[in-house]
Amino acid sequence: MVPFAGYSMPVQYPAGLIAEHRHTRSSAGLFDISHMGQLRLVGPGAAAALETLMPVDVIGLAPGKQRYGLLLNDEGGILDDLMFFNEGNGSLFLIVNGACKAADIAHLQARIGDRCEVLPMPGHALLALQGPKAAATLARLSPGIERFVFMTGGAVRIGTIPAFVTRSGYTGEDGFEISVAAADAEPLARLLLEQPEVAPIGLGARNSLRLEAGLCLHGSDIDAGTTPIEASLSWAIQKVRRAGGERAGGFPGADRVLAQLVAASGAAGHVDHDTLTRKRVGLVALEKIPVRDGTLLESFEGMPIGKVTSGLPGPSVERPIAMAYVALAYAEPGTRIQAMVRGKAVPMEVCPMPFVPARYFRG
Repeated sequence: MVPFAGYSMPVQYPAGLIAEHRHTRSSAGLFDISHMGQLRLVGPGAAAALETLMPVDVIGLAPGKQRYGLLLNDEGGILDDLMFFNEGNGSLFLIVNGACKAADIAHLQARIGDRCEVLPMPGHALLALQGPKAAATLARLSPGIERFVFMTGGAVRIGTIPAFVTRSGYTGEDGFEISVAAADAEPLARLLLEQPEVAPIGLGARNSLRLEAGLCLHGSDIDAGTTPIEASLSWAIQKVRRAGGERAGGFPGADRVLAQLVAASGAAGHVDHDTLTRKRVGLVALEKIPVRDGTLLESFEGMPIGKVTSGLPGPSVERPIAMAYVALAYAEPGTRIQAMVRGKAVPMEVCPMPFVPARYFRG
């Protein structure tokens, strides 16, 4: 157990990180992610208000659906990444990162608190059931839950326990995130762990699973000094919020972010290096030497070109993998660079992400 975002959290259980990682990829893993922040934005103007803080389409999200979002500062840097769900009737349910939740709530109250109610949910816990057997396992306890597809959800009962579920997660696998009253968290966890497919999973495997899935960790791979375009998160910016879109711009840092988006697309036939100078990429090591967070990257000519932000041996791919920011000239898949590990040059190759194909259930 270690301190993490104000909570005491399990790094691993007796089976160990590798076994937990592989169990989630093959069966169903249970994660306690109650350190995450949960809150609601309530009021007829909630969606329009939240859209002023993010470069994503909030107004157009249909009731019963969830979307990935990015809270930006006035320079276009990522204050936090989050999930938001349209509950209907002017209510949005948000899940934010644990280390950012106090600052996020203060930011939301300061920026849009006069347009909607910002209602933190400290009395709620959050569990995640992830893996290819998660749906069948949960359907045994909550018949009909299999009707949800990726990024949808609603209110259900699991056994006798009322819960709010979304079919989503941060492992690249099919699965569910389950919000329950704090008093119901332990009974629900014990009920799920009684199922033969389910094993408890700690922070260590959660980190290796999300890295294989090519998913960012705020504070490591993205932060307030990183824009969505540098972070290769352009896919999260819907057409309606881009230049020429119906509701283009109007979010913090819009001029910078939209200029970088044009530069990254090469629409003018070239990349404007004054606008965009680096990019998040995936890397695989060509030797079986782990390349850890913070490792400096060089060209084969010895020029510094970037730094690793997340790096681990990939249990599913059986080779060391990493995410890093590199200079644009070295960001194309297939480009070879070298990582400097304790004075030794380890050859690496830029590769597309995810490292393991996603298995989200889309129906």
